Amino acid sequence: MSSTNSNMVGNTLEAMTSRWWLVVVRGFAAILFGVLALAAPAMSALALILMWGVYAIANGVLELVFAGSAKRAGAKIGWYVVGGLVSIAAGVVAFVYPAMTGLVLLYVIATWAIVTGVVEIALAIDLRRVITNEWRLGLAGLLSIAFGVALFVSPGAGALAVVWLIAAYAMVFGVLLVALGVKLHQLHRDVEHAMPGTPKPA
Repeated sequence: MSSTNSNMVGNTLEAMTSRWWLVVVRGFAAILFGVLALAAPAMSALALILMWGVYAIANGVLELVFAGSAKRAGAKIGWYVVGGLVSIAAGVVAFVYPAMTGLVLLYVIATWAIVTGVVEIALAIDLRRVITNEWRLGLAGLLSIAFGVALFVSPGAGALAVVWLIAAYAMVFGVLLVALGVKLHQLHRDVEHAMPGTPKPA
């Protein structure tokens, strides 16, 4: 491996592991949204739209924060920026057009899920260069794509069924992110123990 590639892999490893908590926060945000949606399945369409908008924007902001931290560590950040901007844009649409019909909302969420899934899979491919046998992020991406396709294929499903589907997706997606974050934290601790004199990143 050339020195340039070695440095890039090392930077990616540092960026991913030292910012593990951002991945965990994203996971808990998804789980919280899923629990709230599942706990109140009879909520109005407006409430669901606004709640999902909050989650999408929060998810996007966390991705961009991660991208900023990763850039300072010298890692590639293109996919993080794409994922963050798409998520924020989808959330803003929900707030700008809160009176959108349920069908339009489904298409917005479906598009967001598919784009998010593609981004997560691309990130998983990058992650495999620094963490062997890491499948959680890729699985989260596949789950997002499958969820988005399901919404496109069955837009006429009952409102209650759609809320349950969205809630279930969010919770499973969140659990996968939390599991990934925990793995990154463990790896970060291993790296710190191996190099006790290495200063912690800002």
